[in-house]
Amino acid sequence: MKLPIQLTKDSRQPIYDQIEQQLKALIAGGHIPAGTALPSIRVLSKDLEVSVITTRRAYQNLELGGFIETLQGKGTFVKAVDEGMQAETRDEAIEQILREALRQVRQYNNDIEVIRERILRILKELEEEEK
Repeated sequence: MKLPIQLTKDSRQPIYDQIEQQLKALIAGGHIPAGTALPSIRVLSKDLEVSVITTRRAYQNLELGGFIETLQGKGTFVKAVDEGMQAETRDEAIEQILREALRQVRQYNNDIEVIRERILRILKELEEEEK
């Protein structure tokens, strides 16, 4: 199974955390159903062109968080995630995306009020598009 994970090497966010957060979002969003076998640590490391240690850390964190389980000799599988955890994970992912986007925007313009006005304008445009 090829996972749709995209890493940003120049991000402040560590690679293991990018892997972990994207897998959480895929699991909590229902894109990878419970019981689905995940790629082995070695296979995912090769696919993403990262260290086995990096991938292992992401998998360990996901296992501690209750998102996946590793069965000796069988592999790593997605666990069932309750609705509360799904909602919490979605909220965390949205906040993280917004924070990263705002960090990048601030590199171009440090005037918070200008940024706020642009965000409000964009939100208004999106609301109009949805009507």
